[in-house]
Amino acid sequence: MYYAMGYRDDDFDKPMIGVANGHSTITPCNSGLQRLADAAIDEIERANAKSQVFGTPTISDGIGMARGMKYSLVSREVIADCIETCVNGQWLDGVIVVGGCDKNMPGGMMAIARCDVPAIYVYGGTVKPGATKART
Repeated sequence: MYYAMGYRDDDFDKPMIGVANGHSTITPCNSGLQRLADAAIDEIERANAKSQVFGTPTISDGIGMARGMKYSLVSREVIADCIETCVNGQWLDGVIVVGGCDKNMPGGMMAIARCDVPAIYVYGGTVKPGATKART
């Protein structure tokens, strides 16, 4: 199946490294993560390995609390399950988890603890402060 994505025979001799990308525009703390995932992808390729990029869901307490904790707390487990499923289901040799939210940080770390592969968590930092008409 990888041949359909442009792989050559010699690519299968290289390590396959997952990039669990928490980027989304659904929460402000994840909206700037794409540049970090792109940097990870570039470095993986530069190190003569192949990157396998997949997304992770995310929920923010700051937004989700309006409807209670019904989805926010559980999302950590869902995120961990998604990462673990991709890493183990695709037989990846390692994973870089990129996140920056109060739920994908613990979810990513839970997945790292469950997967028996080398792993790095890249924290994207806190959300930038906003501004109102009264204060800029």
